Amino acid sequence: MRKAGYLLIIGLLAVMLAACGQGKKDNAGGNAGSGSNSTGSTTEQTSGNSGQSSENQGQSSGGSEQSFRIAISQIVEHPSLDATRDGFLAALKDAGLEEGVNLKVDYNNAQGDQTNNLSIAQKIAADNNDLVLAIATPSAQAVAQYVKETPVLFAAVTDPLGANLVDSLEAPGGNVTGASDTNPEAVRKLMDFIAEHFPNVKTVGVIINEGEQNAVVMAENAENQLAQHGIQTVRAAVANTSEVKQAAESLIGRADAFFITLDNTVVSGVDAVIQVANENDIPFFSSDRDTVERGAFATVGFRYYDHGYQAGQMAVEILKNGKKPSELPVTFPDKLDFILNLKAAAEQNITVTDAMKAVVQDPANNIIE
Repeated sequence: MRKAGYLLIIGLLAVMLAACGQGKKDNAGGNAGSGSNSTGSTTEQTSGNSGQSSENQGQSSGGSEQSFRIAISQIVEHPSLDATRDGFLAALKDAGLEEGVNLKVDYNNAQGDQTNNLSIAQKIAADNNDLVLAIATPSAQAVAQYVKETPVLFAAVTDPLGANLVDSLEAPGGNVTGASDTNPEAVRKLMDFIAEHFPNVKTVGVIINEGEQNAVVMAENAENQLAQHGIQTVRAAVANTSEVKQAAESLIGRADAFFITLDNTVVSGVDAVIQVANENDIPFFSSDRDTVERGAFATVGFRYYDHGYQAGQMAVEILKNGKKPSELPVTFPDKLDFILNLKAAAEQNITVTDAMKAVVQDPANNIIE
């Protein structure tokens, strides 16, 4: 009897245990299904967020335009250099890079001071720019000294090789290239013009800042060309713009004509040279169009706006087309012509002959009346 009771109890316990095991199995299956649904939901949400993020990135890429930051270092303000800067920015604008829209321009002017010039170069080197433009030889030399990674373009530089800005004109090397503002043929043609049409000129006075490497190179070229015609030269040196008038006056009685190079110091004070030339009937020849427009008689030159535009086209190649400065040869002016100022001729007591006018290829634009 007692044995039968034990068996009954054991049987009941087995039934109960079996029932509990089945319940746990069902709950485990239910929880697993719930967990699977939760994971599926999480994966779908993550995938959805990823898709939304990609879509936003696409809108950002398609809806916003790439912008650039450039720095400009200019040694001093005078018409030729200002026109260079204007032409440069015009080329960028024509290529879709407009200041205030997708282009930020950090413009710096050293006011002809070398200490300022070096400080500007150091500041530019510390900034995050996509490209740097250096206008005139001193600015280019300072920028090249401090900016070693960012692409650098120069403009209004007479002798890039002599200034140690590039390894060669065809393959500049490094991070610097640009547009030279001189063509050796321009100086030769102008000196030939003086020799042919001014037989009474035996000595040409050159007003020059001999601290400007570009000015020295051009002066030596002119002196060599004049020497071939038996014409002597005499220099009147200046160190700053305030000395230009005194230098010009020192040439009275020693020189039959004046000549100035692309000398930033002298060009900045060129009104004083014009005044001395006009008051003393001394023919005045310059190396740039802007000075002729202001009152020199003649030059063989080009528009500095076009020169700056040429440099701007190089900038477009770098910024938009991914070119490296080392891949862009140095460029030179290719639109040379004689430029005569007839009003200046009258002021300097020059008789302008038909033969003089005949050398001008584009008289409508290059004979100034």
